[in-house]
Parts: sequence; structure tokens; C-alpha cells
Amino acid sequence: MSVRAKFVCIAKSGQSPNDNEFYLKLIPVTTGSEENKKFFSATPAGELELQIVNEEAAKQIECGKEYYIDISPAE
Repeated sequence: MSVRAKFVCIAKSGQSPNDNEFYLKLIPVTTGSEENKKFFSATPAGELELQIVNEEAAKQIECGKEYYIDISPAE
């Protein structure tokens, strides 16, 4: 079983130029497309905050872009 949500990145920051810690903040999508309206009806509120220490991974996340979040049991 898995659940899929759709979030948008609203903030991305690093602590300092010499520090490889990146902080991301994502919230559920609300508007912008018919698909987003469907996701909003199932997940109208929430927040996801992540700390990433892998710079290459952090580079893949951009503010303003939308991302699918898949949740499945870890077995």
C-alpha cells in the first residue's frame, strides 16, 4: 500500500556557504491545475520540513517547483 501526495517547495536555505546542510520546506499544492485541485481535496493542509546534507540531492529541489511525495511502509 502507498499514498501519493503533491507538494510545492516554498523555502530552501543553507546555514552558511561552508556548511552543506540545506533546509527545505514543502506544503501541499492548492491550485494551478486540475490535478492539483484533486490533490488539494485529499490533502488540504500540511507541512514537510527536511534537512539534507547531500548537496547533489539538495540541488535537485527548487523553490516554486512541485514534487510528488510517495509514502509506503518500510518493510
